[in-house]
Amino acid sequence: MPPSAVEIVRNLGIWSGPVQPEPLDGGITNVNFVVRDGPRKTVVRVGRDIPVHHILRSNEIAASRAAHAAGISPEVLHHAPGVMVIAFVEGRTLTAEDMRKPEVLERAVRLVAQAHREMPRHLRGPTQAFWVFHVIRDYAARLQAEASPHAGLMPELLAAAERLEAAVGPVEMVFGHNDLLPANFIDDGARLWLIDWDYAGWGSPLFDLGGLAANNGLGAGAQRRMLELYFDRPCDDALQHRFAAMKCAAALRETLWSMVSERHSGLDFDFAAYSAANLGIFRAAYSDLLQG
Repeated sequence: MPPSAVEIVRNLGIWSGPVQPEPLDGGITNVNFVVRDGPRKTVVRVGRDIPVHHILRSNEIAASRAAHAAGISPEVLHHAPGVMVIAFVEGRTLTAEDMRKPEVLERAVRLVAQAHREMPRHLRGPTQAFWVFHVIRDYAARLQAEASPHAGLMPELLAAAERLEAAVGPVEMVFGHNDLLPANFIDDGARLWLIDWDYAGWGSPLFDLGGLAANNGLGAGAQRRMLELYFDRPCDDALQHRFAAMKCAAALRETLWSMVSERHSGLDFDFAAYSAANLGIFRAAYSDLLQG
């Protein structure tokens, strides 16, 4: 029988004495623990590569190290196959309600912009690309090949994705986070931290901004303000249209990610409800785009 995640953490060989890993809620691609080792408090993330979701842990480690060097994320203290140990940040994870507050959104957008600008200077070794439309096509092909209950939706969703990709057009390349759920931001009372770089890779800044909008229910005014903060210029109609298309793509990717996870994840999470909720978000955003 393979060792449990708790046994893996206990037996890492980096602790000053016996430790008692405490489960940390929130991860839906990893199993996470808080470990107190003498005066030091750490987070241990246990999870292997997940090819079905394009997750390579070597890429996550490279991104996490670069994020720390750029002042975005806590320090990586140790890593081994399937395990990463990072410094614990005392603070609270944000919610979508938090992110809809103008002052919090401004801080989050500035942190994302800092990550996009500064992390490439610190990246070392091979890193991944993240093109959301490739991810969407790959998820859709898998759902069809596996005769998923959602397979019948794929022709409609792929046609929408093709239209969205054309609307996005040429992109500026940045190294993005690509999973800007509110819980990936931590407020320690003095500043924000951005964590969990499972999906990090080279792609469009509009995907991170679109994800920030779709995952937090940002209204039209907040979206425009976000774009103006990030690009430091007024938001014209062309930028607004390209962003709206990428916001739809972000919601569609989250939907298909969850549909695939329904069959492939062993974690205790209601993926079916998550799929339905995100499909609703996608449909509403896509309807707004078509009517705009």
